[in-house]
Amino acid sequence: MRFLRNVLATIVGLFVFTILAFFMLLSIGAAIGSSGSEKVVVKSNSVLELDLSKVTYDYGGKFNFKDISISDEDTDGLSNVLKAIEVAKSDDKIKGISILKNNSSLGISQRSELREALERFKESGKFVLSYADMYSQTEYYLSSVADSIYLNPVGDLDFRGLATEILYLKDLQEKTGVKMEVIRHGKYKSAVEPYLENKMSAANYEQISVFLNSIWGNVVTDISNSRNISVEKLNEIAGSLGARTPELALKTGLVDKVVYEDEYHADIKKALNIDDDAEYNKIKILEYTKSIHAAEALKTKDDQIAVIYAQGQILSGEGNVNYIGEGSINRALRKARKNDKVKAIVLRVDSPGGSALTSDLIWREIELTKKEKPVIVSMGSMAASGGYYISCNADRIFADATTITGSIGVFGMLPNFSNVASKYGVNAQQVKTHENAVMYSPFKPLDENSRKHITESVENVYTTFVNRVAAGRDMTFEQVDALAQGRVWTGTDAIANGLVDEIGGLSKAIQYAVDKVELETYQVVNYPEYELNFEDLLRKYLGASVLKNQDELIKEKIGEANYELIERLNYFNSLKGVQIILPYEITVY
Repeated sequence: MRFLRNVLATIVGLFVFTILAFFMLLSIGAAIGSSGSEKVVVKSNSVLELDLSKVTYDYGGKFNFKDISISDEDTDGLSNVLKAIEVAKSDDKIKGISILKNNSSLGISQRSELREALERFKESGKFVLSYADMYSQTEYYLSSVADSIYLNPVGDLDFRGLATEILYLKDLQEKTGVKMEVIRHGKYKSAVEPYLENKMSAANYEQISVFLNSIWGNVVTDISNSRNISVEKLNEIAGSLGARTPELALKTGLVDKVVYEDEYHADIKKALNIDDDAEYNKIKILEYTKSIHAAEALKTKDDQIAVIYAQGQILSGEGNVNYIGEGSINRALRKARKNDKVKAIVLRVDSPGGSALTSDLIWREIELTKKEKPVIVSMGSMAASGGYYISCNADRIFADATTITGSIGVFGMLPNFSNVASKYGVNAQQVKTHENAVMYSPFKPLDENSRKHITESVENVYTTFVNRVAAGRDMTFEQVDALAQGRVWTGTDAIANGLVDEIGGLSKAIQYAVDKVELETYQVVNYPEYELNFEDLLRKYLGASVLKNQDELIKEKIGEANYELIERLNYFNSLKGVQIILPYEITVY
């Protein structure tokens, strides 16, 4: 009887699962269908709202869910936003842009490209206005391009200069008995410094100070040009916190009006010449990008420029919108290389680096590609270490003035638990057939023989890295070595030392590619297309709340701030193999 009951329960369970799976697929199909065919209506006399809260990456991504042969494309990348602003410039239905309570996670270099796009938009005679209850420094930097800046009467404006903070963990290691064994090349390769010291080295302090001041210099220069306030005066305001209240912000000229939001909207109505009691037409930027994308999809041209986005940490495998894998990037390079319509390739790099092996695999594919078609690199907020490795052999390299680049250095790091194991009575015993059969055990101190072989591997990768840069940049090994040692540079500094060719954003890199292959009309085609599985499909369209992973559940329980702290402490434990990655996790605030 129990057997029959179990069989029946199994049959019922399978039936219920089949029904649920059917309706889930219907929901996903409806989501994909609506995202692709949804009609976005742009009304006359409309204002474009620049809401960037959902814009995280340069590229939203194209996805091929190989298990069930479904393809999709997101239009929420910064590249889509920049294209939309360019189109809106000549769209008679769009009269202006409103930057309303904007809050995004974009980097300073990405905001710089947005500012340039907004400057070009203003050339059409249309307005750009900005309102916020409070402005962070990065949000103010973007909004400073506006014709008029509005601030809430009880809000505030954060304008105090740039800073970053690094946690040093040497003392924590000694107290816990968990040690990180480190082998590195480069006196500036400070990614591992927090595990070796309990305070910042002079070399690390020097490079951080240099690039923070370089970034700040570019930021205040842009603000100075937009607000007609001298750089000296802006530095004085930052040093004294002279814009910390709405009244002070107004007095110093950082904002134009201190009013409530309804008064801001009343001014927009005046600009549109409509009655105070009427509603004006608004369209959010990501809705507008959908309409632009739908119109562009209908146009196909024989001459194309391929833009391949390499964004995130360099790991191994397929890759996705938030990390770089050799699978999707190299497949995109080969596809663009073999496509007769593609005349040139722009590689957009926004990465702190990562796996040395994956970086070299991508470098090799670029080397093969540029033998057939020009390859131009456009650096985003960051193209450092492995990010520079995959950039260095391009025909030409563009960077923003505030791009963080260089960091030509290598390290290897291994967690060691021998002290804590000994403390709690754990004794690891090994049996081996040859002397080096066990290269390393986390439960034994790192012996000199193992250290020798790991150091040899690190040195080999460093030598290869420097040679790659020397060949790509037409420099000697010694010249690159002098710039390397893990040293970080901004785009401005990289121009001077030869690591970068020209200051400019993605649009400038694309225009250079167009001019190089002498095109009059062309179409920009975005790559790569990521191959994902069925679980990825469910997570994308049903959301994390339906398929929560372990990390998401932990974040819910302990809060996002605590979760980020744990992630910073655990970050380097996840690194596999020799790494060429940015010297530290940089959070500029």
